[in-house]
Amino acid sequence: MESIVEFKHISKAYQGVDVLDDINLSISNKEFMVIFGPPSSGKSTLLRLLAGLETQDKGNIFLRGKDTVYLSAREKTIGYIPQDFALFPNKSVFDNIAYPLKFLKLTRKEIKQAVIETAKTLHIKELLEKTPTQLSGGQKQRVAIARGIVKKTDLYIFDDPLAGLDFKLREKLIDDLKYLQESLGVCIIYTTSDPIETLSLASRVAVLDNKQIVETGRPDSIYFTPSHLLTMKVLGFPKANLLQGKISSKDSKIVCTTELFEFEVSLDEMVNPADLPCPVTVGFRPETICENLRGQGIDLSADIYLREDLGAEEIIYLNEQNENLVMLRTSGSNIRHDVNHRINISIKPSSLFVFDNLTGNRMGKGLERVNV
Repeated sequence: MESIVEFKHISKAYQGVDVLDDINLSISNKEFMVIFGPPSSGKSTLLRLLAGLETQDKGNIFLRGKDTVYLSAREKTIGYIPQDFALFPNKSVFDNIAYPLKFLKLTRKEIKQAVIETAKTLHIKELLEKTPTQLSGGQKQRVAIARGIVKKTDLYIFDDPLAGLDFKLREKLIDDLKYLQESLGVCIIYTTSDPIETLSLASRVAVLDNKQIVETGRPDSIYFTPSHLLTMKVLGFPKANLLQGKISSKDSKIVCTTELFEFEVSLDEMVNPADLPCPVTVGFRPETICENLRGQGIDLSADIYLREDLGAEEIIYLNEQNENLVMLRTSGSNIRHDVNHRINISIKPSSLFVFDNLTGNRMGKGLERVNV
């Protein structure tokens, strides 16, 4: 698919401190690209560079095949929705939404039609005569989004637009943004540090941390088969289980040993067995821990020290030999465990991923043939 945006070898520093270092990322037409990473990882800076609000120190940004250095703000035709609402408090909602159109030499009739159509899309038509001071936080965010998308284009960039909103508002706006992108058939570039937003919205994810993009891919792919330890650590709720271990050769097999268990490993192609033994981190998702499936994986017993009931699901916090584990299971089961109960659990070796402690890169995953 044809690229609408390309970041090539982008670097940016503030007062001698690197924020972005050699960023390379290609984004396709009609793609919902989520740039995900911890706070202060450089996500907003990347969008500001694309919008022309700042200038990169190195590299080039191509928009629709043209270097942005040679494009004026009007030629870029990007819809930009910043993190803060940045609404004019004394102007009506109508005038706030219409503000970007006043620079496009449109007639009053054309502006009115565009504002009303956009307001209908975001269900805020009844608010057009009010001012921002009369609106709730969720309504203000809808107005800010409407102002960003009222200018018709094929590219919109959202800088963490749902930060600070409560859960119910975020949930509703996530649905609205998905519908908006699909109905308009446009490209959206969206930044967030929230894993639920990322997995709910993205058609593709770029994980940004430590000044660089560590991994890109479809959300289901990088969630279930991450290539980097950072992705395993930060993408998902509840957070992944992480155990320290050592990978080595044993009886003509490659095995990984942790404080709780040992399992056979299938190495990725790029890993040289001659580099073993080496310290590693073993990562696995909370939902891959199963109960009462003895003999079907790696079998353990552990004590419950905390549980959280989320309605349809429950999070169970476990401890064994001073190692903490998190288990996620549906609440439909008739079995209920209380704190201080000891339960039997199983983990499928194929759900265990092994990461190099030094580079963070994945080295391999568990084989179903278990050596416990």
